Amino acid sequence: MERALQTAATGMQAQQTNIDVISHNLANINTTAFKKSHAHFSTLFSQVLTAPGAVLSDGRISPNGVQIGLGVELSSTDKSFQTGSLNNTNDPLDIAIEGDGFLQVVTAEGNIAYTRDGNLQIDGQTGELLSSQGHSLFPSINLGDNVQEVQIKRDGTVEVKRAGIANTEVVGNIRLAAFSNNSGLIELSQNLYLDTTASGTPLEGSPGEAGFGTIRQNFLEMSNVKVVEEVVHMITAQRAYEANSNSIKAADQMLQQANNLAG
Repeated sequence: MERALQTAATGMQAQQTNIDVISHNLANINTTAFKKSHAHFSTLFSQVLTAPGAVLSDGRISPNGVQIGLGVELSSTDKSFQTGSLNNTNDPLDIAIEGDGFLQVVTAEGNIAYTRDGNLQIDGQTGELLSSQGHSLFPSINLGDNVQEVQIKRDGTVEVKRAGIANTEVVGNIRLAAFSNNSGLIELSQNLYLDTTASGTPLEGSPGEAGFGTIRQNFLEMSNVKVVEEVVHMITAQRAYEANSNSIKAADQMLQQANNLAG
């Protein structure tokens, strides 16, 4: 019975983690370019009482053996980088990436971080193009003074139209980074990611090149969380937690019955 109690306890812990991941997804349903996660589980090692193929006491060969599983454990949390829906904001400083790739920004620590959040801003003092969290783009793009209109092409070219000047001026190009394994990125706060050995070395390129998506001005990528899907997962996790709880109750009642036999 002690084995049953421990096994059911691992199941309850696993479903609690599952609910934690689902809750995080639902909490970020309106977060720009948020990518949902899924918890993946694997079985704990099985206790082998009789190995398959073992010779039994009567000389026969055990065809299946006797193996009793000891529960479940969290193996990974897998993030889905499926593109979210695009929302037309009519803001010329909002951009979305259609396809693969990340914007590159410089953090306060001087590191290069990566984001799909294209809600850009202009530094009122320097004219530099910034992320919504105030991080400079990499490479940096400075719009300059007297800007009347900003145009961001699908290939990442940034043009401005200045007061009193008919022609537009190219002031920079947005560069994207891509990874061989997006799930290997470390998720930070503020919609940022850092590369790791698991993600692979970032490959830099221009929007529209092979392996990179294109830029859509006046749009923002929404979260790829689907409410109905997450609610179904939550109900399933809740019922699994309840079933494991009932297993503990059943094991406890059986232990109680065994103790009563001694009386």
